[in-house]
Amino acid sequence: MERLDRYLLAVRKHLPWQRQDDIIAELRANLEAQLEEKEAALGRPLSPAEMQEWLKALGSPLRMAAHYQPQQYLIGPSLYPIFRNVLRIALSWSAVIYCIASAAGWLAKSPHAIDVLRALLQAPLVLFTVAAWVTFAFAAIEIAVTHQFLKLPDFCAPSAGWSPAELPPFSQEAAGGKKPKSFAAAVAEVIFGFFWLVWLLLVPAHPFLMFGPGVYYLRSLPYALAPIWVTAYWCLVALNILQLLWNAYKLTRGTWQIRHPFAFIVFKTIGLTPVVLFLTATHHAPIVLKDWVQDPAAYAARLQEINQMANLSLEIVCAIILITLGVDIVRLSLDAYRKRVAAAQ
Repeated sequence: MERLDRYLLAVRKHLPWQRQDDIIAELRANLEAQLEEKEAALGRPLSPAEMQEWLKALGSPLRMAAHYQPQQYLIGPSLYPIFRNVLRIALSWSAVIYCIASAAGWLAKSPHAIDVLRALLQAPLVLFTVAAWVTFAFAAIEIAVTHQFLKLPDFCAPSAGWSPAELPPFSQEAAGGKKPKSFAAAVAEVIFGFFWLVWLLLVPAHPFLMFGPGVYYLRSLPYALAPIWVTAYWCLVALNILQLLWNAYKLTRGTWQIRHPFAFIVFKTIGLTPVVLFLTATHHAPIVLKDWVQDPAAYAARLQEINQMANLSLEIVCAIILITLGVDIVRLSLDAYRKRVAAAQ
C-alpha cells in the first residue's frame, strides 16, 4: 500500500488545490477497490513487481490528474504543467530584468520620486505582456498539435517513459522534505533556458529588449559601457550554453530528479567569472564617457559616483555568491561525511 500512497501523493501535486482532498479520497477508494478485486482473484496480495505493473497500467500521475483538471480551452493537460512552470520562470526573470533595467536608468541620472512611481506602475504591464506572450506561444503549440500540424516529442507526453519506480519516497514527502523536481519543471527549465539564451544573444543588437523605450534616453547620455562588458557578456553566454546543455542532457537521460551538487557548485563558480572580471578591470571603471563628449571634466564627478556605486554593487554580489558557494561546499562535505559514517556502521 505504500506504493499506492506514493502514487496518490504524486497525483495530488497536479490537482486543483481547492478539491485535492475530495479527489484523492474518491480516487483512493476506487483504486483500493480495484486492488482488492485483483488480490481476491489471485487469492494473495500482489507482489512488488505486479503492483508496479498495475500502477504503470493506470498511467502517470500527471495523466491521472488530467481527468480531474478543469477544462483548459487554450492549453491542454499535456502542455499545461510545462506552460505553468515556464510562465513562473519567465515572470520571475522578467521582474529581475525590469528591476535591473530601471536601476541602470537611475544610475545615469538622479532619480526623482516620479521616476520610481512610474517604474512601479509600469511593472504590472511588463509582467502582463510577458505572460501574454508565453500564453500565446503555448496556445499556438496546442492548436498546432490538436490539428496535427505539429507532433510533440515523445518525452512531452504525460506518460512517456513513466515508471512507478520514479515515484517520490512517501516518507520524505509526508515529512515535509524537499520535493524532487517534477518532469514538467525539468522540461520548462530547458525550454526557458533556450529562450533565455536567444534573448541574451539578441540584446546587444536590439537593446530595446532589455531597456524598452528607455534605450532612446540612454543613447543620448554621455556615458557608455566599458569594453570589459563585452568579455563579461560572452562569459555569461558561455555559462548559459553550458547550463542549457547540462539540463537537456539530464532530461534526455531521465535523470532530472537526481541532484548533482558538484555540478551546481561548478556552475556557480563559473558564474563568478564576469563579476571577477569587473572587479579586476583596469581602473575599476565599468562605465566610461563616450567619445563625442567635449568636456570630460564636467562629467568626471558624476562618472566617478556612478562607477563607485557599480563597483559596490558588484562587490556585494561577489560576496553573496562566495558565501552561498561556501555554504554549499560545507553542506556537500557534511553529506559525504554522513554517508561514509553510515556505510561504515
